[in-house]
Amino acid sequence: MTSTVRALALIASLAAAAAAPAGAAPGDYSFEPVTVDVRNGPGSELAVRIVHKPTGRPVEGAVLFRTRLDMSPDSMVEMTAKHVAEPSTEPGVYRFRADLTMEGGWALKLMAKVPGEHETVRATVIFRAK
Repeated sequence: MTSTVRALALIASLAAAAAAPAGAAPGDYSFEPVTVDVRNGPGSELAVRIVHKPTGRPVEGAVLFRTRLDMSPDSMVEMTAKHVAEPSTEPGVYRFRADLTMEGGWALKLMAKVPGEHETVRATVIFRAK
């Protein structure tokens, strides 16, 4: 290969790499409460929507794990509530049923594996029990 051909091949490969979309990052996702205000008491429904910020599209197929529900928004981090994942039919919405024992602010802390994302995504979603 001549040096001119090599230079052109290098330029073409650099241009192709620059044009390729960058990979997603954990900061490209937002975790939002479907409804901030929830019912206080046993069997309260909590729903979280995961959105890919650059596209605005809901994220389906995420695996949520290491969830914790506590009252840290009201400075009572030791006050926790039992909760279980529930099925959801809405794209990008992840539901939980919780036994909220007190009115006030509740933080649902999540770790998620999002399709196409190599790193674990962490988030805290705030709800208000009334």
